[in-house]
Amino acid sequence: MCSKRTIIILVAVLIVVPFDADAQCAMCRAVLESESSGKAAEGINNGIVYLMAIPYVLVAGLFYFIYKKMRT
Repeated sequence: MCSKRTIIILVAVLIVVPFDADAQCAMCRAVLESESSGKAAEGINNGIVYLMAIPYVLVAGLFYFIYKKMRT
């Protein structure tokens, strides 16, 4: 029963908390479009690729470790 109550409270809190993430995307886009050199846009794109690649590298390492353990 306690876990059901915890889930209900968690869902209620998530519904009540406002999510303002969409506003930030519009602000970043406006800043990147207004810059003429394009250095900030290149930095943002490199950051996105970096953040995207890390989970794949970690999962690949985990699978490699499991594979090595299963082979021995």
